[in-house]
Amino acid sequence: MPSVLESFGRLRQMIKFNGGITNSMRIFWITDDLKIGDLKGVDKFGNRYFENNRYFFGKNRWVRFADKVNFNYDGSQIPPEWHRWMHYMTDKTPLEEPPVQRKWIMEHEQNLSGTKDEYVPYSTTRTKIESWTPPQN
Repeated sequence: MPSVLESFGRLRQMIKFNGGITNSMRIFWITDDLKIGDLKGVDKFGNRYFENNRYFFGKNRWVRFADKVNFNYDGSQIPPEWHRWMHYMTDKTPLEEPPVQRKWIMEHEQNLSGTKDEYVPYSTTRTKIESWTPPQN
């Protein structure tokens, strides 16, 4: 059982790792979690990926999304190469083992559903039911 001093020492380490009291409170407010770990890499969108094997398997890898997204973070903002590492499909990060580049692979985009840029299909067929208009007298 850790002593009170060890617990406060660990809290002090977490606050220092997360950039001070103010930034730690901001991170805790956004993610409901405050962790300390090794920075494994940063993707092209500004997401930072961490790992700490002192945590349980399944919770020892995490992403801190780019600061510009604030509360609007979503799992679809993680590119496929980092998705593989986050979900334990591989133990090597994309920095250690770069993904194969093919000319037919599209650039990653996040899911835009629920935003002003979402895809909204439209119909090109004529409606079968027409609305009734009352006769004009």
